[in-house]
Amino acid sequence: MKSIDSLTERTISLIELRRNTGERGSRKWIAYDGMVYDVTDCPRWSKDLHEGMHFAGQDLTGEMPDAPHETDVFTRPCVKIVGKLKD
Repeated sequence: MKSIDSLTERTISLIELRRNTGERGSRKWIAYDGMVYDVTDCPRWSKDLHEGMHFAGQDLTGEMPDAPHETDVFTRPCVKIVGKLKD
């Protein structure tokens, strides 16, 4: 099992983030506040469109102020840290 430190050392490009949309067997990744998360196993991401508003493969930082939840969603067991989003 990888440590959280080793996971956050991984750098993810925007292109790599955009490739992970859940299509053709890929994982579903999203970014928030400079971090990339795998939400593939989260029930609310099981469809192609999260809550009818968001697609995987995107940086959703700007969407959080309008979300009906807080940032604690990133601590749920189904959410996995992938790494840091490359500037």
